[in-house]
Amino acid sequence: MSMAVHPNIPTVTSELEPVRGEKLVRPFTRFAQLSSSGGLILLACTLVAMIWANSAEWESYHHIFHEMELHLGLGEFMLQHQGHMSLGLFINDALMAIFFLLVGLEIKREIIVGELSDVKKAALPIVAAFGGMVAPALIFSSLNMGHDSIRGWGVPMATDIAFALGILALLGSRVPNSLKVFLTSLAIADDLGALLVIAFFYTEHLNIEALGFAAAIVGVLVLLNRFGFKSAAWFLVPGIFLWYFVFISGVHATIAGVLLAATIPVNPRVEVSRYSRYTRAALDVFDESDDPTQDIRTNATQRAAVMQINENGRLVLPLLHRLEHALEGPVSFLIIPIFALANAGLHITGGVGEALFNRVSLGVIFGLVIGKPLGITLACWIAVKLNIGALGKGVTWKQMIGVACLGGIGFTMALFIATLGFKTHPDYLDHAKLGILTASAISACIGLGILLTCPAAPEQNAEDSGEDHGG
Repeated sequence: MSMAVHPNIPTVTSELEPVRGEKLVRPFTRFAQLSSSGGLILLACTLVAMIWANSAEWESYHHIFHEMELHLGLGEFMLQHQGHMSLGLFINDALMAIFFLLVGLEIKREIIVGELSDVKKAALPIVAAFGGMVAPALIFSSLNMGHDSIRGWGVPMATDIAFALGILALLGSRVPNSLKVFLTSLAIADDLGALLVIAFFYTEHLNIEALGFAAAIVGVLVLLNRFGFKSAAWFLVPGIFLWYFVFISGVHATIAGVLLAATIPVNPRVEVSRYSRYTRAALDVFDESDDPTQDIRTNATQRAAVMQINENGRLVLPLLHRLEHALEGPVSFLIIPIFALANAGLHITGGVGEALFNRVSLGVIFGLVIGKPLGITLACWIAVKLNIGALGKGVTWKQMIGVACLGGIGFTMALFIATLGFKTHPDYLDHAKLGILTASAISACIGLGILLTCPAAPEQNAEDSGEDHGG
């Protein structure tokens, strides 16, 4: 979820003439600021993985991500998972823990101060997320009942927040901001549900001793929060040990990211009034120290004032928001694309028809393309009829159906659950991957098509358009 700068706040760079180097990278900078950029890079990496995995060099793809040993350790201590550590395992267990840390931070922020903090506002997206998880799971289970492939029932339950919000961002002002807020809240509630599914249904061979150490670290982190520690190091360093003990416990290591996020402080270290008073005082010192014969390189007083202003900003901004802002770029433009590159490479053998028309692929496709919009729309309709929730300002039922179809884009989290559910059944995993890719493409086209036929949102105004609820 993006934390954009408010459009009414002036920035120093607005009056600067860009230097030659900045002019060269400006197109890339603007691209990175687009809400849809993360989804576009994710799509590009997916296409690269599919082309690579079905080219003459497909064996190199499999070797690099699934066979090549990755040796991480210190001295005699080596980080291993069931006797080995491949690059793919490291990406899925370690790098994705950072992704789940960001997801956990977003969920905590939404619950405490965001759209999920108000019961009335939170009711509709939470109910919608529940309906959008139950219906796909039931459809998949009905097609796979009595077979060992039933273990993949959780695959079509997830919505990919990056892709769904990226597509919605392409529509710009055609959709009300309240609809973007709804989809954001729905995706976050959906992520929370997926995390619970992973923790409770895709965990095997528990190491109670390791879980005990992990629980002790969580307890320490909670105490650090309670006693007012606000520096990132106090939480991230123990977080590394938390990840290790969760990693060896049998619970999927990415859950450590969520546990760590739950302990991150959400309150600032200093009050807003104190921040304002001391920052203005520092600005006064900066102005009073202005010397025409010096610049910032030689004026020590001005440098000290600027550094104090930076420190004041760090103290007034909660650690949760600082970490979320710091992780958004690396997760969107590095971690998730790498995950897609390592996991979306489906080597199709025996023809597309054989790989597509089987109970696993069809269960995923029907679950995401039919189950998701059906579950989300039906749950929302019931909630509105029972006065549990209400549609946002300017939102029509046709737009809700379009957004519900976008909920069928289950890319990242669905692939992740598939790797957990079918890790001992490579054929099922390949079928699930193909189903996910096919269903996500179909859902994106249907959702986009429906929303394009809706009239432009009438209530957009300057204030609304300044809000950013992108992913």
